[in-house]
Amino acid sequence: MRVTIASAQYPITEHSDFNGWQNHIESWVADAASQGAGLLLFPEYGAMELVSIFSEEIRNDIRRQIKELNAINADFCQVFEKLAKKYDVIIIAPSIPVIDSGKNLNRAYVFSAAGLAGYQDKFFTTRFENEHWGIESAPKTLTVFEAAWGKFGIQICYDVEFAIGSQLLCSAGALLILAPSCTETIQGATRVHVGARARALENQAYTVVSQTVGNAEWSPAVDINYGQAAFYSTPDKDLPEQGIISTKIPQEDGWLIQELDFSKINSVRDDGAVFNFKDHQRLQTAIKEDHIHIAINKLA
Repeated sequence: MRVTIASAQYPITEHSDFNGWQNHIESWVADAASQGAGLLLFPEYGAMELVSIFSEEIRNDIRRQIKELNAINADFCQVFEKLAKKYDVIIIAPSIPVIDSGKNLNRAYVFSAAGLAGYQDKFFTTRFENEHWGIESAPKTLTVFEAAWGKFGIQICYDVEFAIGSQLLCSAGALLILAPSCTETIQGATRVHVGARARALENQAYTVVSQTVGNAEWSPAVDINYGQAAFYSTPDKDLPEQGIISTKIPQEDGWLIQELDFSKINSVRDDGAVFNFKDHQRLQTAIKEDHIHIAINKLA
């Protein structure tokens, strides 16, 4: 029960056309695969770089960008579907705004060598998303993805700052929580990392953060980015004393590659110094106005 994961510190790059972006993405996937990664985690809103292929008018209209990106969603998904198959990897694609049932959502698609495996939408939206961009809170479905090496779930950026999603995912069998993120400031990035570390502690699980880095002054939505990739665990026996497995120097482009051994998670859940995971099962958590549905998706 081991897997090597690549977490991206990903720059929002300007592209001249869709093919240019496609070649850029493949170079990233090929690089991670060449280093033995079996799962690739791209950050939240990494797909916003596709706005660079649109007209100046669209570049400057963040609400219209949602419609234009939604129009090329099928092409976007096809690129990652082909790459996952070609390189025999699982890819959590950079999240992208979509329009679903009339709602503007922030969605992270998951692809395996067999094709599209599902997606996770963001529950909690930030003030910028909600007040300025028009991104809305998604219908409350959490998806557990079941790979050959274990189960994982996704908590997009702000979502990982709340306990409820990760707890329900781990209760449904997840040993790993992936947190793709996009933040402007050190404070914002820190909130995500503190959240990810807390979720690792509470659930005696692994958490992985991927973030956007650098500036894209042409984009009013993701113009400034501060980020750091990281792998966290609960601080317990046979795991790092501070729960920090590995981190990358902030703001550097590239992958952070790490092998994770899930037998260590099972061990501390069964016989750790404390029983955070088991004791968390005694707590009842809910969103007052919504029922949360749990889906299980198997990756072929």
